[in-house]
Amino acid sequence: MSLTGRKTAFPSGGLLLTYTRMAVPSVMVLPMFVVVMAGIYYVYNEVIRFMSKSVVRNKVVVITDAVSGMGSECARLLHKGGARLVLCGPSWDKLESLYDSLCSGSDPTQTFTPKLVLLDFSDTAGMQDSAADVVECYGCVDIMICNSSMKIKAPVQNLSLEMDRNIMDMNYFGPITLVKGVLPSMISRRTGHFLLVNSIQGRLSVPFRTSYAASKHAVQAFFDCLRAEVEEYGISVSTISHTYINASQNGTEPSSSSSSSSPSPPSSSSIPSKISNSLLAYLYRQLNHGVTPQDLANEIVRTVDWKRREVLLAHPIPQLALCLRCLLPSAFFSVVAAGVKDGPMAEQLMK
Repeated sequence: MSLTGRKTAFPSGGLLLTYTRMAVPSVMVLPMFVVVMAGIYYVYNEVIRFMSKSVVRNKVVVITDAVSGMGSECARLLHKGGARLVLCGPSWDKLESLYDSLCSGSDPTQTFTPKLVLLDFSDTAGMQDSAADVVECYGCVDIMICNSSMKIKAPVQNLSLEMDRNIMDMNYFGPITLVKGVLPSMISRRTGHFLLVNSIQGRLSVPFRTSYAASKHAVQAFFDCLRAEVEEYGISVSTISHTYINASQNGTEPSSSSSSSSPSPPSSSSIPSKISNSLLAYLYRQLNHGVTPQDLANEIVRTVDWKRREVLLAHPIPQLALCLRCLLPSAFFSVVAAGVKDGPMAEQLMK
């Protein structure tokens, strides 16, 4: 069959079709591909946004540490979607400020007025009462988003046992006490969803985070066990493991309940020049590249929609490090140890 532009008859006779060679210039292929992919991405986001509104509408959603950058972004998304929010946090003033920002300008016919509950994971003695207050807001809980955490970076010999206990209270005993307080009502209704916003250090430990990584490993293990135990009751359990939350990218402040013994990770430009081209420096920059609160909030909404069990929100390098940790642990340990032995790199890891 000829494609030179002249008329060609099929062997069966009948129709005559004209074929014209239409060559697309090669320089246009890439721009066209980008435009098509951008269109697909836009449609995808619009579909997800529509599904998010329908899935969470009228659902009772509890957000712990709702006053943090990620918590407030998540609250805005779910509030617009028609969720009945229960906002928890350790500061009443900040909770009221978030309450005002959500209610101002919102359509009362499409949204519910959020309820506020004082909740501090470090106060383990009062956690059971706080859990009862959360359930009493609407009489049930459909979705619980556990978000708070306390960070610390220091050599192990500089951390007291008291600090270790404080970290475990905040990052482990607080969340599981709240979960245990809400779980009976979910079991009785045979429905519910727990979502843990955890750090990637619950799966991948790095130096100078002994207490923090240990607490994150512990709470990750608890939710993994919980998932298997409550599946028969129709209860879903999800975990999101993310890298460093880069609040500076959108101007938000770090959570008041998340504390650290050192400032936020520096930009790559602050790494000493003598190690700036080394593999360790590159890994360090990737591990601290971080995600924005908006990205994390959007991922939380998607995880709620699809009830995904486990999500890793990280750049390729941390994901590669996880694979290396599983497949070649000796090589991973050697790379990590080399970073500690390198004085300038160790200083950067401790920041």
